[in-house]
Amino acid sequence: MTQRAPITDSHCHLDFSDFDAERDQVVARAVQAGVRRMVTICTKLRQEPQVRAIAETYHEVFYAAGTHPMSVADEPMATLEDLISISQHPKFVGIGESGLDYHYTADTAPVQMQSLKVHIEAAQRTGLPLIIHARAADNDMADILTEEYRNAPYSCVMHCFSSSATLASTALDLGFYLSMSGIAAFPKSQDLRDIFAAAPLDRILVETDSPYLAPPPFRGKRNEPGYTVHTAEVGAALFGLTYDEFACQTEVNFHTLFGKVAAFEAST
Repeated sequence: MTQRAPITDSHCHLDFSDFDAERDQVVARAVQAGVRRMVTICTKLRQEPQVRAIAETYHEVFYAAGTHPMSVADEPMATLEDLISISQHPKFVGIGESGLDYHYTADTAPVQMQSLKVHIEAAQRTGLPLIIHARAADNDMADILTEEYRNAPYSCVMHCFSSSATLASTALDLGFYLSMSGIAAFPKSQDLRDIFAAAPLDRILVETDSPYLAPPPFRGKRNEPGYTVHTAEVGAALFGLTYDEFACQTEVNFHTLFGKVAAFEAST
């Protein structure tokens, strides 16, 4: 069988307990499927040492860290100093995930905004991309991202993008990226597919957000990085490309946004 072009799972959570019993096998299956690297995301800064250890264990794994918006009320507030300090690690490649989530946690909106601005400043100071989680908070998200960008530019990916066309437009106008997860492959997600199809091809990434949101044919089961290929197949069809063409472009996009990855790989 002809080997397909490699891709990157730009957002997963390999530290979650869902993978404890077979983390080695999960990473190996991803590589076998053609996923040549993964970015595992720390969602609570106190767990950064464990996430860092995973990145240090597997050559194919890089990491990012921040405080998830749904956790900010229960976790110590991230500080600029904390984020800048941990960003010095050679495999630390992004700030976050941070953002706003009003679907379940609208009552903590003020502290979510405070945390988000800390993460944005860390991205501005370090030059590393900001990784954004946005749900049911489009107006505030657009306003904060735009206002802070005017203060000082930064790079950003809207992870697992499933918000409105208006927020997509705002993000793209700022030069940000949209990341396509398994949600884009769900049968009822045509509106979301239309948003991706209208976006510039050079601003698209792919991810799993595993262990969540497995794409068909694994929907309802635990997701894992190897399933990125199924979302990439949907992306290729949206843009009228072959799988290899789409995969190659998303790799270029990933390297452009996550420049520290290329620097690390060139040095090893």
